[in-house]
Amino acid sequence: MRVPLLDLTEQNRLLRPEIEAALGRVLDTNAFILGGEVKALEDELAAYCGTKYAIGCASGSDALLLALMALDVKAGDEVITTPYSFFATVSAITRLGATPVFVDIDPLTYNLDVSQIESKITERTKAIQPVHLYGQCADMAELRKVVAKHGIPLVEDAAQAIGAEENGVRAGAMSEIGCFSFYPSKNLGGMGDGGFMTTDDDELAERLFALRVHGSKERYYHKWVGLNSRLDGFQGAVLRVKLPYLDSWSNKRKANADRYRELFTDAGLTEQVGLPYERENVRHIYNQFVVRVPGKRDELRAFLTEVGIGTDIYYPVSLHLQECFEYVGYKEGDLPESEKASRETLALPIYPELRPEQLEYVVDTIARFYEQTS
Repeated sequence: MRVPLLDLTEQNRLLRPEIEAALGRVLDTNAFILGGEVKALEDELAAYCGTKYAIGCASGSDALLLALMALDVKAGDEVITTPYSFFATVSAITRLGATPVFVDIDPLTYNLDVSQIESKITERTKAIQPVHLYGQCADMAELRKVVAKHGIPLVEDAAQAIGAEENGVRAGAMSEIGCFSFYPSKNLGGMGDGGFMTTDDDELAERLFALRVHGSKERYYHKWVGLNSRLDGFQGAVLRVKLPYLDSWSNKRKANADRYRELFTDAGLTEQVGLPYERENVRHIYNQFVVRVPGKRDELRAFLTEVGIGTDIYYPVSLHLQECFEYVGYKEGDLPESEKASRETLALPIYPELRPEQLEYVVDTIARFYEQTS
């Protein structure tokens, strides 16, 4: 049986008539950059996230960069963030000449360990950038207490977390700016690159709308130096088709996660395979289903690959150890939980169209691996 890490074939088949009609609307209007479909999508996203504004841009990476630009992060500033994330989390900081200040992760959630943050704040701290990793919000309630004492803005890296919640509040609505990705593998994925930002702040929204078009509010008149980072009309149209299905897809991912837990428990594998941890009072949307495999991660992955089960490693090298960030001055051993997670974690298929027998095959195959290697 083949179980890919992600398969969009069925989703695209079911939505194809709606998507083709939506693309036809763009062709009829010739609004290929921004335009009416993108504006409508922005309104719908703001309503979905529970924010005043949503601002489309060209990618999730650009969303992070634009957010920091809107907060006037510059050379000499520091931004506190996690080392255990996708590269763009930190490259957005360094592209502006600022310095990333890393805080180790909570080994249960893989998100920032909020208890370590306050000791890293200095007079140069310009922002704190938590990541809602794998679809579960960082501990925003505790983090808000920290920043309230120091008057420091928050930027949520919610690229993997659209629709995730803490205490009933959605990702992107718990900070000055939330940043999201429409990369095709996300719960709400486009058919190409794209991203967006959320905010309730009128002034920040004005900046973000301008910064995505070269810092221009009026054509050829530039208040700021911005980027060319506009969401195109085709992506806006496709995403408007998909958005009404988002919650059902995320709920199916959660159901698959719950079923995995039952299967791993029934198979007696919970000591060998560490299952994802869910915080109380959160909605976890399971952009990824990531397990821990101490000591045998790479061997298990190779075994699964041989029998047609797709996996991935998020992330094999903690960002503080990446070659391009050597100049920041971190070394191996400085952030032990992030480094340990990089050695032990493995993502299993979790997409909503998985069939029950595919989930069973994944767990049965893992059980067979441990039978053969014990």
